[in-house]
Amino acid sequence: MTTWGFIGSGNIGSTVARLAVTAGHDVVMSNSRGPETLADLVGELGPRARAATPAEAATAADVVVVTIPLKAREDVPVVELAGKVVVDTMNYYPERDGQVAELDDGSTTSSELLQAHLPGSHVVKGFNNIYFEHLAQLARPSGSPERSALAVAGDDAEAKRLVTRLLDEIGYDAVDLGRLAEGRRTQPGTAAYGVMYVVDPEDWGRGARPAGSDVVAAAAESSLR
Repeated sequence: MTTWGFIGSGNIGSTVARLAVTAGHDVVMSNSRGPETLADLVGELGPRARAATPAEAATAADVVVVTIPLKAREDVPVVELAGKVVVDTMNYYPERDGQVAELDDGSTTSSELLQAHLPGSHVVKGFNNIYFEHLAQLARPSGSPERSALAVAGDDAEAKRLVTRLLDEIGYDAVDLGRLAEGRRTQPGTAAYGVMYVVDPEDWGRGARPAGSDVVAAAAESSLR
């Protein structure tokens, strides 16, 4: 059994938490507003869930999902995450996050910025290129012909192996894109940013369609061009 910590408990965080609880894992939820604001979510998730502060969630967890607006990345606790595997779901949206020069010029990526903020942690990019409703709908048991895949990227091979195992347990295969910088292949505006999971690209609310490892890998590859 794995304990997942969540720094951010919005759409993606709560969806991943539901999948983790269904798989028999424990979850520790947190947000910027305080544990008391998470009572309803924790009640819905059941006895395997509890609410905490971000620092407490980081300390308690085996793997921590950071799923907050990119502009808040420097609020992520550093000391408590030292030595931990951190899954970064963040995307850069200038209209929300403000302009970040090194992201605008392509000299780095959002995950590399988080890694720089967390020098003692092992950051793996994941969950950033799938709509939360599709994430909830597409989970399938291992071996299912309708099994979908999610892309991961990271500089630490052992950290990626852990994340790959956890993805398998919550219902997904993994496509390893390589080093953390390769997470740029699933950023907003790329061919791998969510479109392969949608029934109708003009209306993402119309439902999800499975996208296996070959489909995800091809979309990520085309994003290099």
